[in-house]
Amino acid sequence: MQMASKLLVVISTGEKEKALTGLLYTTNAIRNKWLDDVRVFFFGPFEKLLSEDAEIQEWASELANHQQPMACKFISDNHGISEQLTSLGVNVEYVGQPISDAIKEGYVPMVF
Repeated sequence: MQMASKLLVVISTGEKEKALTGLLYTTNAIRNKWLDDVRVFFFGPFEKLLSEDAEIQEWASELANHQQPMACKFISDNHGISEQLTSLGVNVEYVGQPISDAIKEGYVPMVF
């Protein structure tokens, strides 16, 4: 019996090169249907990087063309960037419960 391939991607790094790697892999995994289901969360320092860096915004926009990522409202509110992230196509919500639920549902976490 083959199990469904379910991936939970959390992009939290504030380092641009790591963030680009996460965005590239995630976008391609969704676009090319490498896995059955991929859920994407932006968290922590990445949210600030996303609000400031045009290249990161471009890649996040490409990802959002395939699936709307979710960012942590608590963090984005603290940085005053929630509206900006929403304008980039990101769903800004509290993410603790959705991340926990995905893990309970068998999604494999992959963190960049």
